[in-house]
Amino acid sequence: MIVVTGGAGFIGSALVWRLNQMGYENIMVVDELGTSEKWRNLAPLKFDDYFHKRDFLEMVERDKLPFTVRAVLHMGANSSTTERDVDHLVENNYRYTQKLAMYALRRNVRFIYASSAATYGDGSLGFEDRDELSLDLAPLNPYGFSKNVFDRWAYARKMFGEIVGLKFFNVFGPNEGHKGDMRSVVVKSYEQIKATGSVKLFTSYREGYADGEQKRDFLYVKDAVDIALYFLFNRESGGLFNVGSGTARTWLDLVGGVFSALGKEPNVEFVDMPEELREKYQYFTEAELTKLRRVGCDYQPRPLEDAVADYVTNYLEPGRRLGEEG
Repeated sequence: MIVVTGGAGFIGSALVWRLNQMGYENIMVVDELGTSEKWRNLAPLKFDDYFHKRDFLEMVERDKLPFTVRAVLHMGANSSTTERDVDHLVENNYRYTQKLAMYALRRNVRFIYASSAATYGDGSLGFEDRDELSLDLAPLNPYGFSKNVFDRWAYARKMFGEIVGLKFFNVFGPNEGHKGDMRSVVVKSYEQIKATGSVKLFTSYREGYADGEQKRDFLYVKDAVDIALYFLFNRESGGLFNVGSGTARTWLDLVGGVFSALGKEPNVEFVDMPEELREKYQYFTEAELTKLRRVGCDYQPRPLEDAVADYVTNYLEPGRRLGEEG
């Protein structure tokens, strides 16, 4: 059985979708659905069973899982970069991951978990995914802290010979609708264009970056999960790995792709960035992919414009989720 935690969420449900495409249905989904709309991500997908994250962890702690686990793809987390409850983030993102990692190592189960590019902070130390760099990083928000503290814990215990941490950069694509304000700028700009014909972007507060020219490493979720699954089927590799396109692009490039997919000329307005974000804002991210290539993962993500066009044309416009194509 392949366990996918956060399996109803954005990247988690995309992993289930891709596994289905590869012929896998022996999948255990772990999540916390509550009153959210995440269940809709699961509706078109095939999986064996579902467990609430609390019940699943209880079975793990008692070593009483009612099935044999082949691998754990741990995507479950509170991924809000504006979450202020640090105790919650530590318990949910750090302690939970600790317990699953220790279970997986005891059982010789492949363990792959979601870290984040948010761990790199302001980027002053670069974006090289050396395992030991986690000891020196200073994330800009509690979410990034909660991810980095596990990376550091695992490194200190020499776990990266066996487990894999994936530092996802700016991932966008289908099945992110439930994320509220944490949805990508692609879907937010799509909604703004539909409503007003224009898109609002933050002005720049740093010398050397013109308005809209702040740069991020954007990656389509279909490419992100293919990179993640490389490590499921290639167990000899362990460590921290960047999951990005390897090329920084501007916000203007990104929203330009949305306008183009809709057959419209770009119309961008610039607005003040909220003061509480100005000291925590990443002006540049770009995944260094040398380590990924070195272990044999030579997957080439699709160009940004093609990815945005696929998302807009095949999912946002018809209102589809992964698994509802065609």
